[in-house]
Amino acid sequence: MEKFDPFTPKTVLNLLKTALNDREKKILSPSATISEAGIRRRPVDDTTAGYRQAFSLDADRILHSRAYARYIDKTQVFYLIQNDHITHRVLHVQLVSKIARTIGRFLMLNEDLIEAIALGHDIGHTPFGHEGEKYLSGLCQKAGIGNFLHNIQSIQFLDHLERKGLGWNLCLQTLDGILCHDGEIHNQLLEPQPEKDFLTLEKEIAEKREDPARSLIPMTTEGCVVRMADTISYIGRDLEDAIRLGLLNRRDIPLSISQVLGNTNGTIVYRLVTDVIKNSSENRFVAFSPEISDALKALKAFNLERIYLNPKIKVHSKTIEKLFTILFETRLEELKSKKRISDIFSRYLADMSDTYLAEHSPSEIVRDYIAGMTDRYFLKQFPEHLRPDVLS
Repeated sequence: MEKFDPFTPKTVLNLLKTALNDREKKILSPSATISEAGIRRRPVDDTTAGYRQAFSLDADRILHSRAYARYIDKTQVFYLIQNDHITHRVLHVQLVSKIARTIGRFLMLNEDLIEAIALGHDIGHTPFGHEGEKYLSGLCQKAGIGNFLHNIQSIQFLDHLERKGLGWNLCLQTLDGILCHDGEIHNQLLEPQPEKDFLTLEKEIAEKREDPARSLIPMTTEGCVVRMADTISYIGRDLEDAIRLGLLNRRDIPLSISQVLGNTNGTIVYRLVTDVIKNSSENRFVAFSPEISDALKALKAFNLERIYLNPKIKVHSKTIEKLFTILFETRLEELKSKKRISDIFSRYLADMSDTYLAEHSPSEIVRDYIAGMTDRYFLKQFPEHLRPDVLS
């Protein structure tokens, strides 16, 4: 029997981990999720987890994943724009993480869990943002594999694709928060639904794929905070980007909105964050005040009409949709005919686990292959004469 030595590095670090776990129980809110509550599909080997707490380990695994690295060239709203100050997906998730952790600190929640959910929540986004998501979803429906939704795809990447199909074995609470982030759905108040397990996760994934309008509520208060922070992080930032590109003027923002929320991203973020903290600090739920919530809902509608549906940013839509169709159909045919020189074999499926190959149909493999692409890599699949021009 190995003699216990309290001074070995491993023992010291494990004692520190125990102390951190004990500290959480003393200082975190009763509505917080303590790290010891983290649930995984498979036990974690101590040699890989070491002294890291459960959700801190999740955040590390997401941050070091290949899918996270590809955030850097993924569209947020505006694509094919020659402007280095326009928001890309990588900045968006960092803003969500920062905003959500700020709220979580004041509400005495688990900031590690918040960070893990925030960093991973958009990993499933296609090239060219929500527009690309729409085109890929249509192709998936046509292929009989259901709707494509980026939050479901985020789970797919982290649970089934990373590490060549082995997945990262993340905690249920992290995966649930990612699945339920739905920043486009407006909620004045969110109250967590804690009674979930991995069977619930799979059930909610199936229901969401069947009905994209199905509203899912996170199981943790931390997940609710990230969902609110997702909206807070993009709503004012998209305004600033649109103003910078000349799509609208700051004075175009209705006074009924700007008098409540302000008309700059900094002011909008500050007022929304402050309001959430004030209205959530004594409760298990996370909420905006009714006045702020109404103004935020109106700002979402304004952004939808003046930015997201603006024909000036849709000039390449037909071309992008055509390229999605060509790529999906071409790679699917190459996969079925086992054309080994195809990029889908030589790069994407190289060294992929047998489990992934056995559990996914050709259409699902092509879906995963395209969803993981950056904007630039997607365009490189086509000869130059088919690619749209970059807008100045």
